[in-house]
Amino acid sequence: MAELDALEKWAGGLLMKLAAPARRKAMLDVARELRRSQRTRIAAQKNPDNSAYEARKARPVSASPLRDKKGRIKRTAMFMKLRTARYILTEATPQGVVIGFVGRVARVARVHQFGETDRVAPRGATYKYPARVLLGFTNADREMIRDILLKHITQ
Repeated sequence: MAELDALEKWAGGLLMKLAAPARRKAMLDVARELRRSQRTRIAAQKNPDNSAYEARKARPVSASPLRDKKGRIKRTAMFMKLRTARYILTEATPQGVVIGFVGRVARVARVHQFGETDRVAPRGATYKYPARVLLGFTNADREMIRDILLKHITQ
């Protein structure tokens, strides 16, 4: 959070000199680019520090072929639906930007973001999920925000 405070101190005064519609346009550009970068990072299965997401827990091989499909976990990339624009909310106002998850998936995202404990199935066992940071700032994101804000301030 300290990095956001530093960014606000640096750009806040300059942005306040812009008219409200111009600030909103700048915030909208920042939100759009941040959502795009978060989506690509989630697709690459990387945390903001460029480390890979912790792999899923290995499941035991079922003895009965009839039970394989019922409770299986597809071994594809995690968070395929979660990273779509439908679930990642962006809101831009002249005062700031909000990026987050909406609806039921917000709970799933929170559990993975912070590595919380949750039930695997509605009345099933609980599991402590490893932290997989879905929303976070990379160094490239910080530079991108700075460049967008400078572009809008110098126009």
